[in-house]
Amino acid sequence: MLKKFRIKRIEWPAVLFSFLYCFSILAAYYVMRPIRDHLAAEVGSGQLPLYFFITFLATLVLTPFYGWLVTKWPRKVIMPAIYLFFVACQFVFIAVWDNSNLLSARNLGLLFFVWVSVFNLFVISVFWSFMADIWSDEQARRIFPIIALGGTAGAVLGPFITRSLVKLIGFELLLCISAGFLILSVICIYFLGNWSNHHGENRNIIGNDDAIGGGILDGLKQIFSNTFVASMAIMMLLSDAIGTISYVLVTDYSSLTYADDAIGQTRFAASMDLISNIIQVILQLTATRWILVKYGAGMVFAICAIITVFLSFLVAFDRTPMAPVISIFPMVALVLIVTRSLAHSMLQAARETLYTLVPRDVRYKGKNAVETVVWRAGDVMSLLSISALRFFGVTASGFGIIWACLAAISGIIGWSLSNKTEKGEYEKK
Repeated sequence: MLKKFRIKRIEWPAVLFSFLYCFSILAAYYVMRPIRDHLAAEVGSGQLPLYFFITFLATLVLTPFYGWLVTKWPRKVIMPAIYLFFVACQFVFIAVWDNSNLLSARNLGLLFFVWVSVFNLFVISVFWSFMADIWSDEQARRIFPIIALGGTAGAVLGPFITRSLVKLIGFELLLCISAGFLILSVICIYFLGNWSNHHGENRNIIGNDDAIGGGILDGLKQIFSNTFVASMAIMMLLSDAIGTISYVLVTDYSSLTYADDAIGQTRFAASMDLISNIIQVILQLTATRWILVKYGAGMVFAICAIITVFLSFLVAFDRTPMAPVISIFPMVALVLIVTRSLAHSMLQAARETLYTLVPRDVRYKGKNAVETVVWRAGDVMSLLSISALRFFGVTASGFGIIWACLAAISGIIGWSLSNKTEKGEYEKK
C-alpha cells in the first residue's frame, strides 16, 4: 500500500527542485500581495471594477503574445525569459515607487495592482504547465501535493516577511526580496529541464522539449472548441465568482476598520494570507495526497465543494456576517481564508494532475488562456454582478446563498470532468 505513495530515488532530485521552484515563486508573489491589497483598500472597493477590467485587458493582450512565444521557442528558452521579464519589472517599480514626478501615487497604485495580478496569473500558470510537461499522471498524484507544499511554504513565508518588515525596510526593499526569490526560480528551471531530458517519464516522446507550434490564438480558441478546456473555464468562473465577491466584501471591511492606516491594512491582509497558508500546510500534509492517490481528482473537487457550500450557508444564516467572529476576522473573511486554502492546497493539485493527461498544446495554450483571460474576465463579471446585486438590495447573507449554489455546480462539473479525463476521453498525444 505504501508503495503507491513512495517517491522513487531517481525522482528525489527533481522533486526537491520542483519544491524549491514552487516555494520561490509563491514567496515572491506573497511578499507583494499584501502591498497590492493595501493599495486596493486605500482606494476602496469602488475602484476595483476599473482595476480588474484593466487587468483583464492586459491578460487579453499578453495571452496571444505568450501563445506566439510557445509556438516559436522551446520551453528551455520561454521559461527563464518569462521570469526574468518580471524581475526587470520589479526593479522598474523600485525606481519609481516614491518619485511622484515620474508617477503619481494613484497611477502607481493602479499599475502595481494590475501588474501583481498579471504576475500571479502568468508566473504560476506557466509553472504548472511545466510541471505537467515533465511528470506523468501517476507521478503527479504522488508528487504534486508535495510540490504544492513548497508553494505553501513560500506563501507562508511571503506575508510573514511583509508583515514583519514593512515598517522597518519599506516597500522598495520588499520588492528586492521578491525579485531574489524569482531569480532562484530560474536556477530551478535550468536544473529541472536537464533532469527531464535525462530521466523524465516523457523524455522519449519526440518533440517533448520543442516549441509547441500552431497559432498564437489557439489557447483562446480552445476555450470554445475543446470540451476539456471549456469545462475547466466554467469551473474557473464559478470559483472565481466566490473568491472575487468575498474579496470585495473583505476589502470594504478593511477599508472601514483600518481607515487611513496603511500599516494596519497591510498587516490585516498579511494576517489573512498567513492563516490561509497555514491551513494549506495542514491539508497538504494530511489529506490532499492521500485523496488524490486513492480516489483521484474527482473526489477532491467533491469534498471542496461540500466544504464551501457549508461555509456559504453559515454566511447566509449569520445575522452579522461583517462583524468579527474570530479575532479580527468577520465571517466573510473566514470564507475567503478557507476557500483560498482549499484552492491552493487541494483544488490546484487536482486540476494539475488532469493536465498531465491532455495534449501539450492544451497544457501550454488552453491552460494559460483559462488561468489568465478567463480568470480575469470572471473578475470583471463578478464585480459587475456584485454592483447590480447590491443595487437590488442583496446583502452579504444573500451572497452566501449564491456562493453555495456556485460551489455545488462547480463540484458536479469537476467530478464529471475528472471521471472522463481519467478514462482517457481527452487522451494525451
